[in-house]
Amino acid sequence: MRISAPDLAGLQGALAGSVLVPGSPGYESARTPALARFHHLRPQAIVRCHNADDVAETLAFARRWGVRVAPRSGGHCFAGRSSTEGIVLDVTPMHAVSVSGGRATVGAGARLGDLYDALQQHEVTIPAGCGPTVGIAGLTLGGGLGILGRKYGLTCDQLVAARVVLADGRVVDCDQHHHGELFWALRGAGGGHFGVVTSLVFSVLPAPAATRFHLTWPHAHAAAVIAAWQAWAPDAPDELNANLMLTAAGGSDRPPTVHVFGAMLADQAETVALLDQLVAWSAAEPASASHTRLPYRDLKRSLVGLGGADEDGEPERPGHVFSKSEFFRRPLPPEAITALLRNLPRGWGAGQSRALNFTPLGGAYNRVPADATAYVHRDERFLVEHVAVVDPEAATATRGTARQWVARSRACVHPWGSGRVYPNFPDPDLADWTEAYYGTNYERLVRVKRTYDPQNLFRFEQSLRSASTAPR
Repeated sequence: MRISAPDLAGLQGALAGSVLVPGSPGYESARTPALARFHHLRPQAIVRCHNADDVAETLAFARRWGVRVAPRSGGHCFAGRSSTEGIVLDVTPMHAVSVSGGRATVGAGARLGDLYDALQQHEVTIPAGCGPTVGIAGLTLGGGLGILGRKYGLTCDQLVAARVVLADGRVVDCDQHHHGELFWALRGAGGGHFGVVTSLVFSVLPAPAATRFHLTWPHAHAAAVIAAWQAWAPDAPDELNANLMLTAAGGSDRPPTVHVFGAMLADQAETVALLDQLVAWSAAEPASASHTRLPYRDLKRSLVGLGGADEDGEPERPGHVFSKSEFFRRPLPPEAITALLRNLPRGWGAGQSRALNFTPLGGAYNRVPADATAYVHRDERFLVEHVAVVDPEAATATRGTARQWVARSRACVHPWGSGRVYPNFPDPDLADWTEAYYGTNYERLVRVKRTYDPQNLFRFEQSLRSASTAPR
């Protein structure tokens, strides 16, 4: 349904924030999310909300007009859920950060780079990703992996309270003792299902110094390094987070490069000793190796784009991103690694890049019961992402080729996967998405959805449903 101009003007009059419509100043820059793949979507309105009352007014307006509303903080959703042809509810004006009594209260519109800068003034931090433009709200509500995760757990594991505007306009503060079921659901399955989060409260920890490392190998050693990494990284001390990434650029004769990079909460000597273990297990000397002791804020900056993408899955260069991923509870056998590498050839055309990213789990991630929060993935050893990035100006056929490669790459290793998928890396092609994202927590999540959004205002492909019918 098309919303009338007078009614949009009336909405503007009821808000502290602003309403941007096609043709108005700022609309074009505001409508485009971080991922170029969804830049074609043109919302009827973008509402920049300055407070929870603005959110409630916008939701009431969306209910009256029967249009979809998409909350947006960072706009990095791989499935485009923070964009819509209806109303984009932009919470980025709500980005204030305050620290007191071992806790940080963070506006839902804060981006990670600004959040870390604000926390550093108090010499504290939270476990989260590296991408500076990633929104804290989306990251937290889907889990939140990061270089401190194996030591301290997910970002959502540090969440102690949240303020949420519900579908009916009520503003509620939830924690373990107030709206406990909603608070449970927000930690791992909260992205856009139950309400609009406007602020989050986290436990903070002292910002640690750490040793950043980056090792590379030529492609000839890829199989050996992968085999050694998957036996080493998930069982390493909790202080170590070591991603493994293979990167390949189109239009180049250079073969893919193998990167192992990350951070260790220890000095350089202890870090090097642990990395030497990986080198010994792989029986392959790296072509390059660097180790640098850094303050935590400097460390986070230094990891952005290392290896071609960061741990949030955000590519270093802009483009159309196509990705699939899966968790693994057992090592990949040699034949699976061989198939994976054979599917990552060189010479497949300029204007695109491909990457395989292995993220270690274990440690504190897995010391939380699967039903303690909505994030159910507490038995996994590592995560494998298959990512293709296509230049925005590339031909449509090139995008199709990238999409096909991603599907083939995942198929190479899927028989050994757990079938589970990280909620922050949504995949619209998943058939059994309820099991993949939520596992045994799904039925409880549906009950929470029926309680807090009985009319199904918050809906999108693969959203939880309020009705008792089968999921979409």
